[in-house]
Amino acid sequence: MDDNFEGRILVVDDEVQIQKFLNIALRAQELKCLSACRGQDALNLIDQEQIHIVILDLGLPDMDGKEVLIKIRKKSQVPVIVLSARSNEIEKIELFDAGANDYVTKPFSVNELMARIRALLRVSQQLIKPVSTYESESLRIDFQTREVLLENVSVNLTKKEFELLELLVSQEGKLLTQSQIIKRLWGPSHAENTHYLRILVAKLRNKLGDNAIDPKFIFTEPGVGLRFISKPS
Repeated sequence: MDDNFEGRILVVDDEVQIQKFLNIALRAQELKCLSACRGQDALNLIDQEQIHIVILDLGLPDMDGKEVLIKIRKKSQVPVIVLSARSNEIEKIELFDAGANDYVTKPFSVNELMARIRALLRVSQQLIKPVSTYESESLRIDFQTREVLLENVSVNLTKKEFELLELLVSQEGKLLTQSQIIKRLWGPSHAENTHYLRILVAKLRNKLGDNAIDPKFIFTEPGVGLRFISKPS
């Protein structure tokens, strides 16, 4: 794996042997493995941690894996590999339609699964690479010089305001949860301090001439997170 990219894989499976086996296989690939035996535990971890891939079993004790997948897709676009003994073609199609990125049937080849994980991580790595500039009809951002122009007028942002804007723009169109943003900007110890983010978003919106009710740039998904989508002026 690329030494500059730490892959964090969440394995959601109630079989302890599968958990142990995948933990060993992932560590051999220099990847970090997190584990959850229940669907709700997995959803909580996705809120709390930066996860790069989810490996999801369908037969969980508290809810069906498809329900977990649907709930994941309401809050995150993290790649999901379904790992299941079920091989029904119609069910596979339904899972892909619900947002699964890949499907591996048990019993499985660990080498094949690792190859699929590496392929998805390469895509994820490309998605999170920072862009050098951003430009819409009214907003221009140079991420190297940290210059922001709104309607060709310079906008003076604080360091944290710029960091938030850069993070949102780098994931344009994708939902970032409150937890993901707070951990990136302030660190894991501040995960519960959502008021930090509310204040910062309000200040950034004000400087960008944005309106929370009819936003041009920063859309709020109530109770979930933020999404950057530039609307034509």
